[in-house]
Amino acid sequence: MAPRDRSRGRDVHIYDLIDRTTVLGGLILTNGVTNTNFYSMVEIFVLFMGDFELQDDNGTKIERNDEPLQPGSYYIITTIRTISIATGTSVKPFCDSIRSRDRRCVISGEKVVEYVDDWIAFEAAHIFPLAYVSHWTKYGYDRWITIRPEIGGSINSVQNGILLESAVHQHFDSHNLSINPDIWMRGILIKDIDNYKIVSFSPDRKGLAGKYLDQEFLDDPQRLVDQLLRWHFRQTVLANMRGAGEPRFEHDFPPGSDIVGDILQGPKPVERMEFELFNRLADHDDVCNASST
Repeated sequence: MAPRDRSRGRDVHIYDLIDRTTVLGGLILTNGVTNTNFYSMVEIFVLFMGDFELQDDNGTKIERNDEPLQPGSYYIITTIRTISIATGTSVKPFCDSIRSRDRRCVISGEKVVEYVDDWIAFEAAHIFPLAYVSHWTKYGYDRWITIRPEIGGSINSVQNGILLESAVHQHFDSHNLSINPDIWMRGILIKDIDNYKIVSFSPDRKGLAGKYLDQEFLDDPQRLVDQLLRWHFRQTVLANMRGAGEPRFEHDFPPGSDIVGDILQGPKPVERMEFELFNRLADHDDVCNASST
């Protein structure tokens, strides 16, 4: 069976104003996506050489505000350049630490039945997948980890995981949904706008889009680190909004690197972007079995 294309079902389409025939990207619009969110997402997969704005089919400028994004075609006004996009082992202590901290699906809020300690249909999910542990090491992603596990390496830190319902885990790993901890505008971090909003890029049958992570989780001293959430959200935007859409594999991992933000703020961002983007890999994260042990 041929892989499905992520562009299927999109009701938001993005073009360059001077080329209205070539689709640069788009998304399946779900609840909670604002105009400000949309600007921020576009900046992830389009490399801008200057300021830009978006306008709709009627030529009306789309303001950066909290109004809900509407379905339709949007046109970028600027001089732009589209970005050229070019294993580990899960350990039981990782699962145990995630279960002990979360006790619920962090995204849906569904709780584990406490008195029987029933973990069926709950899985400990890595934010940065185990299949890419070589990239984790090579690019120094462990610099964000302050709670290091006794075994399994830093990628198995409780700070790189969340407890999810099985179905939600599949959508998370497949980059159908993600968590946006904040918004970047022109390389500047704007805090407290999205406040850990759940963003869905496929039909939202569970009604999760537009919800937020609860404060209890965010206040936990062992919570996952924002940099990894930000990394996952960038991968999800790249997979779903760039070009005609990446192929939808059963467990795909989109190309691209989370160091996009750092590159764009550093010297010679265009040259470094081309150098740093790495090719698609085929392997996938080993899922931590969520059955009771």
